Amino acid sequence: ATMQKITPQDDTCAANIQKRLLALVQYATLAPSSHNTQCWKFDIDATNATIDILPDFDRKCPIVDPDDHHVYATLGCATENIVVAAKAHGLHANVDLSRLRELGISISFTQCEPQASKLFDAITKRQCTRAEYDGIPLTPAELSTLKSASKGNGVDAIFITNQAEIADALQFILRANTAQIQNPLFVQELTKWIRFSTHDAIDKGDGLRGECMGSRAPSVPRWIGKFVLKHFALNAQSENRKVTKQVESSAGLVVFVSKNDNPQHWVEAGRAYERFALQATALGIKNAFLNMPVEEASVRQDFADSLGVKKDARLDFVVRFGRGEDMPRSYRRPLDEVVKYADH
Repeated sequence: ATMQKITPQDDTCAANIQKRLLALVQYATLAPSSHNTQCWKFDIDATNATIDILPDFDRKCPIVDPDDHHVYATLGCATENIVVAAKAHGLHANVDLSRLRELGISISFTQCEPQASKLFDAITKRQCTRAEYDGIPLTPAELSTLKSASKGNGVDAIFITNQAEIADALQFILRANTAQIQNPLFVQELTKWIRFSTHDAIDKGDGLRGECMGSRAPSVPRWIGKFVLKHFALNAQSENRKVTKQVESSAGLVVFVSKNDNPQHWVEAGRAYERFALQATALGIKNAFLNMPVEEASVRQDFADSLGVKKDARLDFVVRFGRGEDMPRSYRRPLDEVVKYADH
């Protein structure tokens, strides 16, 4: 019965449903994740026409994300891509978070009229653009559109476009950035996910490519890349200079805040961010995470206090935005590495 709900009369076999759901999963995998770890798994059940999204804790980052906040937020980003893509494919997605801890995110579908949208078109174009922007403020209409897109269930988005307030936020970003880079365990974890050669990036289909982060370093074997990064390339002073230029070239910052600090709200924060990112992309506006002050526990509360955020809320993401050039894109793993099919 569920299967009939989502399929036209001439498309009722489970194989066709499986194909449609797999297409939605492909859009889901274009979502962002911390260090491009792609910490997700998808279970497709063609008989019941459902997709379950589960965390892949083997791909978590315990130093930067000790409580799995980013893992669940990443699942939220992937979920929103499915919701947006489903609508374009004539399906209404029903998202169930009621058994999140045990079963992940369960998405079922009902038939609806296909609705083309600029957000759907933006899924394949969205990227975290880690480069300097043009420094030009957005128009009030553009900011209003982004604010509307950023509204979430139990999630607030604080937009910072005043230069003095951006400068204040930058101090927390730099403080947290310094703490992270001076932490050998953070550097070790980051290094694990850096792909120093194009061959390595293509082979693994995940992680951080130098080109995507604005690096002009040549493609080198991993052992050389690790040596250079450790002894020459990564230090707080140079990284803080780079971050300062990036922030000062941005039109503004937005901080996403969950009203309650639990996995359901983290998922909703991911969904809200992804809507913001897709809407920004549709407007020709770039964005990139600057999550250091929400990741670094020694800074997070001070930053929250500076923003007037309540004690029981959780800072989820710090994102900068503005106009700039496209950057090379990060890779994704093949679908057969992240998808399982239900047996009946």
